[in-house]
Amino acid sequence: MFKDTITPVRHLLEPMERVSEIVFGLIMVLTFTCSFSLAGAGHREVKEMLLGALGCNLAWGIIDAFFYLMSRLSEHGHNLLALRALRKTTDPTKAHRIIADELPPLLASILPEAEFEVMRQKLNQLPEPASHPQLSKDDWRAAFRIFGLVFASTFPVAMPFLFIHQPGLSLRVSNAVAIAMLFGCGYTFGRYSGFHPWRVGLAMVAVGVALVGLTIALGG
Repeated sequence: MFKDTITPVRHLLEPMERVSEIVFGLIMVLTFTCSFSLAGAGHREVKEMLLGALGCNLAWGIIDAFFYLMSRLSEHGHNLLALRALRKTTDPTKAHRIIADELPPLLASILPEAEFEVMRQKLNQLPEPASHPQLSKDDWRAAFRIFGLVFASTFPVAMPFLFIHQPGLSLRVSNAVAIAMLFGCGYTFGRYSGFHPWRVGLAMVAVGVALVGLTIALGG
């Protein structure tokens, strides 16, 4: 709501944001490892595949972090506009409506008018915010974490190709690591969202495999 306009402090990344970034990175690297041809694969081919996977996740990590910063800048700007509109109006009913629009619908629907008025008065008493939206240090740190999650998710899946010199075995170990990571992400999603963790973990594996297959089929 308005809090980011005044004091831009928040959790750097919510649990589901971390899970989604890891899954995204996994899908990207799996498009390389799963489309890798074992026939006649040698050290050079493995090296090229690993460099391609690392380069792809490096690029997508940067892109994902950039769009996250754009999203945060948009949030800060929206909050500034809402706060200015609140302070500009002298009509309490209109001010309450502005506050309600910034709250979760369920919460806004149960709050009495007196609570809205208390919030209006406190928001009007806050110091004057910045004249234009700005990215905070937390925003930049969160963007760096997004980049790190997408890029780092490459390594567990790619490492078997470096340490196991039998292409068939290395691919099976790599796929097993990827399945375990997808399951872990789904398990975390289930616990956080109130679903059955084991079922969501298995569903995440199935969805991840399907998405990788679709990406490969479409030439990704």
